[in-house]
Amino acid sequence: MNRLWNNFKTTLLLSGLMGLCLGVGYLLGGQAALLPALVIGAGMNLLAYFFSDKIALATMRAVQVGPDDDPALWQIVQTLAGRAGLPMPRVYISPAPAPNAFATGRNPRHSAVCVTQGLRQTLSRDELEGVIAHELSHIKHRDILISTIAAVIAGAVTWLTYLVFWGGSGRRSNPLVALILMLLAPLAAGLLQMAISRSREFEADRLGAELAGNGRGLAQALQKLDAMSRRIPLPVPDAQSNMFIVAPLTGSDMAKLFMTHPPTNERIERLLRMGR
Repeated sequence: MNRLWNNFKTTLLLSGLMGLCLGVGYLLGGQAALLPALVIGAGMNLLAYFFSDKIALATMRAVQVGPDDDPALWQIVQTLAGRAGLPMPRVYISPAPAPNAFATGRNPRHSAVCVTQGLRQTLSRDELEGVIAHELSHIKHRDILISTIAAVIAGAVTWLTYLVFWGGSGRRSNPLVALILMLLAPLAAGLLQMAISRSREFEADRLGAELAGNGRGLAQALQKLDAMSRRIPLPVPDAQSNMFIVAPLTGSDMAKLFMTHPPTNERIERLLRMGR
């Protein structure tokens, strides 16, 4: 029931983002701009569908590993993927010292799990199992594709608002409309993206705890990762910060305005309540 409700909310929110994109296009150039706005949104979604995983892994300078490179990590991913009924995803390690992890890919057959070197050096085996189970839950629920599409549409909305000032549209003659649009449209897009990501994180925690056998390891991992990620920066674009298991320190003030993750202490409390 929770999964159906989350899917329903996600559909509404994604529809809201696309509607916002079309609305910005209408304010930008009237009815004549609706079709270009739709084409821009659809084109960016198409690019995100096929190339988002490659972009994310390249941003992290991640290297694919096999069973001989990191046997313990590989065995954990293989065991939990089988338990979740998923094909074996590709496994990557990023040299980043900030402890974090993410999953990417457009569907379970084209998916990957990436952990940072900092995470491998920080977590115990039980904690690592909890993190991997969380990421596999995102793959199972196809959250990566949904989050990527949400980020892309939010980016398209922001980009369209700048055309109000620099695109030479007829609406530009009204500076008040242009200013309001430039301020409120990205804000609305960010809030919608945040709502999508937060509900998905709670659900991934819940299923991740089930796959791992209990939520204790994941709760301990979240506590460690949250504390260390606040101190060690992970320079990734704000649009990609929602992919990670804990919100990375990106160095951008904009990321603080649109935190895509629920409070870590609330996630930990829910996991511990599941155990009790």
